[in-house]
Amino acid sequence: MTDFASLLAPDTGQKARLIHLVDKQNVEAWLKTRPAEDRALLDAHRFDGKKPDAFALLPRGGEFEVVSAVKAVDALSPWCLAKLAESLPEGTYKLASGKPGAAALGWLLGQHRFDAYRSKEQPERGPRALLTAEAAQIERMVRLAEATALVRDLVNTPAGSLGPAELEQAVRQAGTELGAQVRITAGKDLDTGYPLIAAVGGAASEARAPRLIELEWGKPSDPRLAVIGKGVCFDSGGLDLKSAGGMRLMKKDMGGAAHALALARLVIAEKLPVRLHLLIPAVENAVSGGAYRPGDIVKSRAGTFVEIDNTDAEGRLILADALTRAAEDKPELMVDFATLTGAARIALGPELPALFASDDALAADAEAASRDVDDPLWRMPLWEPYGEMLKSDIADVANSGGAPMAGCITAALFLKRFVPDGIAWAHLDTYAWRDAASPGRPKGGEALGLRAIFALLQRRYAGG
Repeated sequence: MTDFASLLAPDTGQKARLIHLVDKQNVEAWLKTRPAEDRALLDAHRFDGKKPDAFALLPRGGEFEVVSAVKAVDALSPWCLAKLAESLPEGTYKLASGKPGAAALGWLLGQHRFDAYRSKEQPERGPRALLTAEAAQIERMVRLAEATALVRDLVNTPAGSLGPAELEQAVRQAGTELGAQVRITAGKDLDTGYPLIAAVGGAASEARAPRLIELEWGKPSDPRLAVIGKGVCFDSGGLDLKSAGGMRLMKKDMGGAAHALALARLVIAEKLPVRLHLLIPAVENAVSGGAYRPGDIVKSRAGTFVEIDNTDAEGRLILADALTRAAEDKPELMVDFATLTGAARIALGPELPALFASDDALAADAEAASRDVDDPLWRMPLWEPYGEMLKSDIADVANSGGAPMAGCITAALFLKRFVPDGIAWAHLDTYAWRDAASPGRPKGGEALGLRAIFALLQRRYAGG
């Protein structure tokens, strides 16, 4: 992984190239303070300071300074320095005035690459280090960059290289590094204890057998926090087979698990006063003679009989058993992440995770946190009348509604059945992917909603 710690350093007066930030409100005033040769060069490059991410180099003998346009100088976004981090030559830089604040995240992530599967080494330009007077924030910003990069790297890894066993190993590694306990349920214990997880993963090969991965950390006396992530390492759709186009990106169907693991690492690194319980049901939804079938009825861990209307609505099934397990320890708060429905993407697009919450206060806190850290969420309703769409003629509930409407809402309502009343619960239906690149955010796996929920937890448990 990228050595983010080397890319952000305390400003102790060491030599560095200056970065001048301008916006459309202050660019004219700034230009009046510049030497005539700077103004002539900027005019030649048609740099007017009004197009965010545009920048120019200003020669200074054998060195140079940088001028870069941002949307608002007095409210830097996390991504306003990312283009510079991607583009500038190796060296040390600092802002000519002000502090990078949240923009340090984009500086770090602008230098992260996923190159594990390139046969030719990519040209190395060397690190671009940024100095900051906010020395106390460096460690936290590095952790956020590492967590985001972890999500990206896990999601980008091909399914042939990342199955349930490899996902388990990623959690075990975290447990070893962070002093947490890891427990795995598989085989016959899974068949009897977590029948929905076993059913969804039943068609996979022995090497990619399903399992429930759990990690626990913290003092038993602290408030209990459960974080759950959908870990479908590849989703063929099962016997309700996806189209070729629909299957192409299904290596990312474990994106919820990647978010949950990254969040767990942040919680532990921050030493939040919680008893953390991470749960990742890890499966491959494959096709074989052992595949579960449309029309099958499976009794969940909670005792609810679920009729399988669609084998491609598998994520909610494995989450149901994991939510049931999490609830058994009576947590104060449960949060789950899942690449659950295409309906959420149709409603909100690729960059806006759908947020469902069991109470208004939790939803408001999550939305406020998302705005403050520029990691947007959008609340969707748990509209109970739509629960009628999940009715089964012969079982307690069907796993999919027959009507081609409100798909992300009915999926969330299905999950809600497995969350007991009185437990605060938030569900994020996230895409975990970026279809097109932008500064600091390459095409591919992406953390969407991670920083928002971490900020929520910091405020809830540490007052941060």
